[in-house]
Amino acid sequence: MTTSAGTPLDALRVRVTAALDDAARTWLDRALREATDRQGGRGPVSAWELRLAEAGRRCGPEHADAVRVLLLHAAGAGPDTLARLYRQGTADERRAVLHALPHLVPGPEGLPVVEDALRTNDTRLIAAALGPYAARHLDPHNWRHAVLKCLFTGVPVDEVTDLERRARADAELARMLTGFADERTAAGRPVPEDLYRVLALTDSGPDAPGKES
Repeated sequence: MTTSAGTPLDALRVRVTAALDDAARTWLDRALREATDRQGGRGPVSAWELRLAEAGRRCGPEHADAVRVLLLHAAGAGPDTLARLYRQGTADERRAVLHALPHLVPGPEGLPVVEDALRTNDTRLIAAALGPYAARHLDPHNWRHAVLKCLFTGVPVDEVTDLERRARADAELARMLTGFADERTAAGRPVPEDLYRVLALTDSGPDAPGKES
């Protein structure tokens, strides 16, 4: 199941619940109650936080992202809690935190988590970081470099939420893309097809080789 950070949480829960078997559904119901009640766990870690680590094993890896987002929402995790869970989490748990940001953090307080993900070379984290939250809050300079990071690491630009809106008439992005394409060409390396897609959105630059204008 693909988790969309833009999917309404009610719809996400219905979709996940319908896909789980009885045992996994029972586990999820209990885990969500624990998150809502914020029941204590072993030592400083709450029981619902332990469930984040169990989500893949209990509900299957294809549903783990969605389940973790639901748990984070049920617990009302704020920016500080999300940042801590991101720092302490596995790559899968970090991705869930990134997916949860637009549901839980209305302002820019979650940007440090996004910026950290964009500094990695983990393509799944980069893709998750460029969802609706980054579209709303990431400043133009860092957003442009994030688009280039996608091209460099092979993350499809379809993963970038609101790409068309943010790239439109962006002359600086066009300059950066053209420079990147020139560097690749000079080095005898192929230019990613996605680069020409983004360049076209800026209303600047040439068409891809072999394409009609």
